Amino acid sequence: MSRLRIRWVRSASGHKVDQKRTIRALGLRRLGQAVEHSDSPSLRGMISKVQHLVTVEEGEE
Repeated sequence: MSRLRIRWVRSASGHKVDQKRTIRALGLRRLGQAVEHSDSPSLRGMISKVQHLVTVEEGEE
């Protein structure tokens, strides 16, 4: 199963509350922080909701 590295690159201030909550649910706490997760449909849905705030790199496990 592949892994995704998600990096928070744009501030969520001024955006909807649900987008801010999605950033937190991804495990991101600070601007510029990166986290790794296993690829899944639910994770892809979360990423698509905040795609304008994050960058995503695909890697292999």
